[in-house]
Amino acid sequence: MKKTFYSNGKLLITGEYLVLDGATALALPTKFGQNLSIEETEEKEIHWKSYDADGTIWFEDVILFSEITAITLPETESVKTTLIKILQEAFKLNPHYTDIQNGYRITTQLSFPRKWGLGTSSTLINNIAQWLEIDAFELLNNSFGGSGYDIACAQNDTPILYHLENGKPIVKPIIFNPSFKEQLYFVYLNQKQSSKIAIANYRKNNTANLDKNITQINALTDEILNAKTLQEFKYSIAKHETVMSHILELSTVKEALFPDFKGEIKSLGAWGGDFILAIGNENPTSYFNDKGYTIVIPYEEMILK
Repeated sequence: MKKTFYSNGKLLITGEYLVLDGATALALPTKFGQNLSIEETEEKEIHWKSYDADGTIWFEDVILFSEITAITLPETESVKTTLIKILQEAFKLNPHYTDIQNGYRITTQLSFPRKWGLGTSSTLINNIAQWLEIDAFELLNNSFGGSGYDIACAQNDTPILYHLENGKPIVKPIIFNPSFKEQLYFVYLNQKQSSKIAIANYRKNNTANLDKNITQINALTDEILNAKTLQEFKYSIAKHETVMSHILELSTVKEALFPDFKGEIKSLGAWGGDFILAIGNENPTSYFNDKGYTIVIPYEEMILK
């Protein structure tokens, strides 16, 4: 019998980086996500196949149960090695899934292009956790690491406020339905950012004034969430970018790439990464297309509820 699991993608609107240290972040689950389907087979192994949004196979391999239960991993870095690491950590949390007499045929299917960075890894981890009935946050912590906001988005169908309290995830589903959402657009920069590298760079700069910075960002998250007008929203977004620019010692994405944009621009997640939020009075598609950025997605086409 086939079992199928699904998880939502994610976008982090506020609290990037500082969410690792307890700041409250506003995060939005996306209409895009990933399916995982599982069937038992006669061979005692896992035949894994992963499809991109366009139907092409981006990964296919066979994983032996002996590789999952092995003490060490191959030293080479590859998709297969990363997947085995996740399955090894899942095995520690639920060792019984390798006890079956047969094996599995596992298929994953993204509904967004893998390069978009909407949560290929987090949706996979949450789907595996659903399958094996284990804690997805614990599986993430033991494999990739990170704050876990992406796992929370994978599990929720509404916007959330998210923070860590004594290392434990606190998730609060909220209503975020701004009257000006028709002026909000997500623009793909096609500049893949490594979360691990971005976090490492943040760690170098986060020791000074951490409590003050968290207090500032928490206040701005609250302002952004409760903004009644487009002007209030743009003002708070601009303040958030300025604060994070000082913390990270980096130029804002507007300063670096779009200084002539008539509106505000917000980095989402890792700075310099995949998507930005563009806010303006008019549809900015032609502006970004003229600069070579051809993927511009209106808010309502991207975000759940």
